[in-house]
Amino acid sequence: MSRLITTFTGLEFENPFILASAPPTESKRKILKAFEAGWGGIVTKTIGLHPVENVAGPKTIYQRTSETKPYVSRTKRPETVSHSSWNWELISDQPLDMWLPDLEEIKTTYPNRMVIASIMAGAGSEEEMDNWKKLARACVNVGCDAIELNMSCPHMDRKDMGANIANDEDIIKSVLLAVTSAVSVPIWVKLTPSTSKLVDAAGVAYASGAASISLCNTFPSLPLMDPETMKFEVEVDGLVTSGGLGGLAILHQALQRVSDISKAFPDQAISGIGGIRGFREAFNFVVHGAGNLQVCTAAMEEKGSGGIGIKLIQELKQDLNEYLERKGYSSIEQIRGVARERIVEHSQVRRKSASYNGGYALAS
Repeated sequence: MSRLITTFTGLEFENPFILASAPPTESKRKILKAFEAGWGGIVTKTIGLHPVENVAGPKTIYQRTSETKPYVSRTKRPETVSHSSWNWELISDQPLDMWLPDLEEIKTTYPNRMVIASIMAGAGSEEEMDNWKKLARACVNVGCDAIELNMSCPHMDRKDMGANIANDEDIIKSVLLAVTSAVSVPIWVKLTPSTSKLVDAAGVAYASGAASISLCNTFPSLPLMDPETMKFEVEVDGLVTSGGLGGLAILHQALQRVSDISKAFPDQAISGIGGIRGFREAFNFVVHGAGNLQVCTAAMEEKGSGGIGIKLIQELKQDLNEYLERKGYSSIEQIRGVARERIVEHSQVRRKSASYNGGYALAS
């Protein structure tokens, strides 16, 4: 399947499909199993230097819907299909010193697969900038091929971490300055989709040395309340807080964000995330400008795979390869961004009448 070989941010992937930073990449065991299954790369669950502890209850739920009972719920019922995932899980609770030998073993075992280390530190001080540097250097020194900066986690307690800092252009600049001064591998920046300033933030990141923007992370959201029990579908002691919505439910919003970045910066790299369950979703990310495809919810939901999408990666590779072969394309680069020029302002779409002037009052 040579058609699947993809060069992205200077790295050669044997296929463009990688597991996103999430539970599927939380351990050496899972990552090795993922590479055995055929994933082209992985982004580790985010590694930090600060202690984290998850809530005392379920960290992730999967929501489903059906034609006969079209409401969205985690409640198991017959003939339902996947709608979304919802989680309030924090970054990895495995310390850096435990990650490093694991990463080295993973890269030694699969030297031709791409290992991207997701890292997170704080902001607002030289100490935190040094923490970004320390994390980046340590991961690169054991063989990681790239670094992904997590500036998008929608539910961090600390206000100087995750999505809380992704709208601050000065912080984006300072973090990238710190990390690019410490390592020479490609730096991917995972920005929050929940901002009207996403294009501006991406522009600052690219200008400050980012090799790629990764989006979309999950969208800040709340779980549903059951009308009979008056309980949230996930809660601890009756309380809930903001979590992240992922899966098919965010596909169209994720595509909009990828399109916005791709149109603003057509020569820059984008790693697309959000709702990929099969070839058709992956195809849409590519035609809107993504050159790399990250998967999470669909892999986690696959039964019997240990949460890493064993059947899913085989289907993704086979379906993409068959499409490229049937259409006569040598790689996804020949279709990447082809939809870009067809995404226009609302006023540019033809109206029923040529006399329509956008709703302004007629001249007297």
